[in-house]
Amino acid sequence: MKSFLIALQFLSRLQVARQTVWTEEDFGRSVLYYPLVGLIIGIFLAAVYGLCSLFLSGFCLAAVVTAAWFFITGGLHADGYMDTADGIFSGRRREQMLDIMKDSRVGANGVMAFFWLALLKICFLTEIPAAAVLPALVGIPAAARLGTLISILEFPYARKEGLGKAFVQYAPSYTLKAGFILALLPAVYGGFLYITLLGLAMLVSLGSNRYIEHVLGGVTGDTYGAVCEWNELVLLAAAAVMGHLFYV
Repeated sequence: MKSFLIALQFLSRLQVARQTVWTEEDFGRSVLYYPLVGLIIGIFLAAVYGLCSLFLSGFCLAAVVTAAWFFITGGLHADGYMDTADGIFSGRRREQMLDIMKDSRVGANGVMAFFWLALLKICFLTEIPAAAVLPALVGIPAAARLGTLISILEFPYARKEGLGKAFVQYAPSYTLKAGFILALLPAVYGGFLYITLLGLAMLVSLGSNRYIEHVLGGVTGDTYGAVCEWNELVLLAAAAVMGHLFYV
């Protein structure tokens, strides 16, 4: 339970029991529950959508839900997304890219990347048919966070020190298998749509991390967030396409 609560507090603003002191061992054990936290985030987003749909529609509704999405995660993954964009698109050498990503300031590449991320999330969410939007919202955060487990456990860490080292060192040996089982829970509601999105999330994570490894020599905490955000964006686009094929 402690590991789950740490994962919940680290990945979201939801705090059932406030924990202020975390050891590296605690962090490592908590990654197992990332897909479950994703499901909780998804349920929150579906609730926001259902409530706001009583008063809003179309682009405005999608914008509010997307804002709630960034709010509930505390901008954690978006911050990594911007830092990764600043580093990878800087045109510098690998070591300089990693230094740029550690800088707390956001550059032009990061600003542009976030602008298009937010705008495209809103646009793709707007395009998902009503019959498919709730299953998509419930499932996509969980599927994307299974992708985070792939980032953590299947790719080398680019830095000598960092939080990612703790994730790899202290995560239970069965983390990926157990995380996959937890990531299947939204399929009870999302069915075929969610199973397809889950498979796509794994492919996106593998492809994105291989590119990042090629550029940076490995992955970092920032790239974990970047791949999570990129995964969510791609899955929203896929849900829009599949929704029009199978739900309209």
